[in-house]
Amino acid sequence: MPDQPTSYPGVPQPPPPSPLGNFPQPPPPAPLRVVVADDNPVVRAGLTALLSGRADIEVAAEASDGREAWEAAHRHRPDVVLLDVRMPGVDGISALPYLVQICPVVMLTYSRESEIVQEALRRGAGGYLVHGEFTADQLVAAVRDIKEGRAHFTPTAAGALLEQLRQAQQVPRGGGGPLPEGLGSANAHQGAHPTPGRVKASAENLSQVQPDVGQSSSGWTGGRPAAVDRSRFQLSAREAEIMDLIASGMTNQQIAATCFISEKTVKNHINRIFAKLHSTSRSEAAAKWLGTAQPDPGRGLR
Repeated sequence: MPDQPTSYPGVPQPPPPSPLGNFPQPPPPAPLRVVVADDNPVVRAGLTALLSGRADIEVAAEASDGREAWEAAHRHRPDVVLLDVRMPGVDGISALPYLVQICPVVMLTYSRESEIVQEALRRGAGGYLVHGEFTADQLVAAVRDIKEGRAHFTPTAAGALLEQLRQAQQVPRGGGGPLPEGLGSANAHQGAHPTPGRVKASAENLSQVQPDVGQSSSGWTGGRPAAVDRSRFQLSAREAEIMDLIASGMTNQQIAATCFISEKTVKNHINRIFAKLHSTSRSEAAAKWLGTAQPDPGRGLR
């Protein structure tokens, strides 16, 4: 009879060997692979650092425009593409229909216009996130959910989409009138409920967005600002980058986080920018930077 191991009171004994110890363990799940497409190298670097810090996410490639994004997606076959809207060369909206044939795409952008939000969704985007409206954890959760087919929208994008739907259906507001007679009955098709023809027309109106979704009277053309001679402002590369972020509506805190600098440094840059643009407010500086400022007939643009 084999010797029994000696036990001593009060001394913990090692656990018995597991009967499954000799069976091979399943390999860990493959990380979720992402392509980050944005023409701003600082934004790309920040997103890559954020996502790469998660054990289950890997940034497969970066891209600076829509064509590079498509080439990277075609080569690496990622699980998700994070795509900016406004980029030089091939912009995000133009590349979107081709990218969604490879993998899910979520727009990650500063563009807040409701027409662009609606057009991105019409072309297949699985979500729309506006910079400054989400935390790092919310972005990571969105990337994971988009892979599983669950859509994500930040408040501005959700509000723009809701407003588009309301306008398409022409929902009356604030009338306060009485309910129509026969509302809810089987024969109540007129007035209270749209006829099939009206529903079809509304759906068609919702999808009929011009290809140049960025066009407006404010100077946007083809999703990008119309040509503006900014050389006259004589901003440095860093000042121009910060001015772009100001024009996008970001706060000093958000700019500091995006550029990996302190808020005090941001304020110093802004003071120099305002001096060079002869501006006293963010809105005035942004209008001049984007070329939407109205000249004063008496003295012209400063």
